Amino acid sequence: MNLASPLVYLGVFKTTTRSRWDVLTPLAILGLSLFGVAFIYSAQLHAHGQDWIKQMAFLGLGAAIYIAVSLIDYRFWLSVAHWFYVVCLIPLVVVLFFSSSSSSAWGASRWINLGFFHYQPSETAKIAVLLITASILIRSKIGTIAQSLGTLGKLALAVGVPMFLIWRQPDLKSLIVLPPMVFSMLYVSQLSARFFAAALGAFVLLMAIVGWDCYRYVQFTEANDYVFAPDSKTHREVVTGKYQGHSWVPLLDYQRNRILTYIAPNKIDPRGVGVTYNLNQSLISVGSGGLTGKGWQQGPQAQLGYLPPTIAHNDFIFSVISEELGFLGSITVLGLFGLVLFNGIRIAGLSRDRFGTLLALGVTVLFMVHVFVNIAMTIGLVPITGIPLPFISYGGSFVLSCCLLQGLVQSVYRFRKDFA
Repeated sequence: MNLASPLVYLGVFKTTTRSRWDVLTPLAILGLSLFGVAFIYSAQLHAHGQDWIKQMAFLGLGAAIYIAVSLIDYRFWLSVAHWFYVVCLIPLVVVLFFSSSSSSAWGASRWINLGFFHYQPSETAKIAVLLITASILIRSKIGTIAQSLGTLGKLALAVGVPMFLIWRQPDLKSLIVLPPMVFSMLYVSQLSARFFAAALGAFVLLMAIVGWDCYRYVQFTEANDYVFAPDSKTHREVVTGKYQGHSWVPLLDYQRNRILTYIAPNKIDPRGVGVTYNLNQSLISVGSGGLTGKGWQQGPQAQLGYLPPTIAHNDFIFSVISEELGFLGSITVLGLFGLVLFNGIRIAGLSRDRFGTLLALGVTVLFMVHVFVNIAMTIGLVPITGIPLPFISYGGSFVLSCCLLQGLVQSVYRFRKDFA
């Protein structure tokens, strides 16, 4: 493989008789996209939102990106991975200093306002991390920990820089999907089991630290007579950023609230009108759908605004689907995602080289985390993180990045035999 000649792999018209299209994933993506447009429309019906039209435009552009990336030999990305990585770091730096107030929320700067489009750099950073991880693993020897220290050091630096910049925004929802993707790629690279044991120990320790910090957070609010949520019957001050300056754990108070919503909802919001409100309404939506649901545009939680229209069409779109199409509709969505994920694993196994395997596996694990965490948070199995649901949740940058990533998997399938 001539890594110094990236233009060799840009032969869009170089398709041979051995290159074929996989149709299973595109059909599943089409089905998911139709679900997304329909239920974004339904979720915003009484709010008179027009985001479903924008979603259709994003999906149209995403389809063009998907086809274009699919037509390019995936080995091209190995030859330009480092350049692509550097280019994607620049917006992550820019967004910290030039993001407008209209592109910020909860004290976070996550978007660059381009006028016609709000670009989220963390989405392209996911692609950059995928490519740079695969590139480093392909070009390095993996064996025991002693043999792999150099590789792990390079990988830690390459992955750590964008993760640090994403954390500084802060954008934890984009941050937490990266480690599973990277670790899955390390696993298939046959890294020593001791490394994963050490990583698991570090993760358990981190969770213990976060739990201890949340416990101190509750104690702090009680000692200072603060409350977590507004209460018309008390004049106590609402806690908004009071504790974060007293802790060395780099979390914001609203992030601690989301964690406590999961582990101690009655403690943090006993009346259910504050930080637990969205979760409570989501549980009602999912639970009230029954077998066949209440019908499209007929779900009272979304239509009457109990499930807030600001979140119903993105983070909690699965709740709207569950209420209006019931268990059967939910299972249909899960089945379509199952096809995408299963096919991604299958294509990773069909690949004839390590780079193709790493790409297909990394993309599939990334999507798996998105699907699991989004659906799990709507039914209270994990803390609310704001992770969107691929091809269904509203979002321009996210839709385009999903299409590009799946285009890479299609390219692995098409060109898996076309190399010497």
